[in-house]
Amino acid sequence: MVKTLIKTLTASGDSSLSFADGTSDVVFDNTYSVYEWHFINIHPSQDDKQFKFQVNASGASGYNEEITSATWYMYHNENDGGYTFSKRVGAQQSQGTSYQAAIGYNMGYDNDQSASGVLTLYDPSNTTYIKHFISEGSVAVYNNIAGHLFTAGYINTTSAIDEISFAFNVGNIDLGTIKMYGVS
Repeated sequence: MVKTLIKTLTASGDSSLSFADGTSDVVFDNTYSVYEWHFINIHPSQDDKQFKFQVNASGASGYNEEITSATWYMYHNENDGGYTFSKRVGAQQSQGTSYQAAIGYNMGYDNDQSASGVLTLYDPSNTTYIKHFISEGSVAVYNNIAGHLFTAGYINTTSAIDEISFAFNVGNIDLGTIKMYGVS
């Protein structure tokens, strides 16, 4: 497997970061059948926020494609006071059009808190099948907990996907880097 870096975006108080085919040297077409976004130290401007994504089908706008997903979360408290592995019902969608929770849930904004992880989107240019995705991220939660979020699902469109947007549910992306890769 070869990963080719396509574009790097660095946040500095941005409300969202987006990658769209044909803009700023972004290739988001059938050049690759798999795309990955690597998130490095994504940091919210406010406490207890979720880092999310949504896409546009080719020619569409509004970042509101239908998503069906399953999300699991595990954590361990910094003071060894608790741990769990459970379904994250509030982060799942069933034909929802909201932004989908990806790598971070209940993220903290203290200077020592951030999230890092990977989102993989399979065959976004295919016009026969729906588009599958998986994401996995490690997060420093606002109340000093180490968390790990797993999300998988599909975007229920057979249209090509050529835009993706990342944002927090509230507030800005204070700091962080997102790298887009094509995988061959």
